[in-house]
Amino acid sequence: MAADAAETTAAGGDGGETWADVSPEAARRLLLAAVDAFAERGFHATTTRDIAGRAGMSPAALYIHFRTKEELLYQISRVGHERSVRILTEASRTSEDPAQRLAAAVRTFVRWHAERHTTARVVQYELNALSPEHHEQIVELRRRTGAVMRGILEDGVAAGRFAVPDVSGTALALLSLCIDVARWFNPDGPRSPEQIGDLYADLALRMVGAH
Repeated sequence: MAADAAETTAAGGDGGETWADVSPEAARRLLLAAVDAFAERGFHATTTRDIAGRAGMSPAALYIHFRTKEELLYQISRVGHERSVRILTEASRTSEDPAQRLAAAVRTFVRWHAERHTTARVVQYELNALSPEHHEQIVELRRRTGAVMRGILEDGVAAGRFAVPDVSGTALALLSLCIDVARWFNPDGPRSPEQIGDLYADLALRMVGAH
């Protein structure tokens, strides 16, 4: 039961879909429990005993799969950022039209951060707790995310579809808007992930002066 509860909460609504490729099952349960704990208490206030307890396991069992609490955070960050790069890249390839590509990318990215808000909060806001080596690896994944967004904007400017004097700054602003949804999204709130995605896609097109 503890593992089931952790999976439901930690997945932020995705039923553990983000972690489906993680094996063995015990490692996946620990990751789900860690997401739950880090999102609720923060990395530094969470203990390995707390994580193991949420997973329905003994503290000693955690070290069979992860050397440290920081390694757990790194694995969460890596999987989450790799998923972010993949969904943003796939969305950016849905059309030849830069405006449609931008709308699709923003809509999809926002929906992911809303639907997986618990996971996304940990992925996006606990970076400073990573070791220098792990931090650099995650930063590189974030650079790839930024490169995808800049590519869409550059294509739109080159095609005469966007009026963007500062491509890098605009890409950063758009990604920041998408990511911040994870911080405030409430599944009991007045807007669904789909509605927020549509709203932000429209805002993105207005920001770049799409025509």
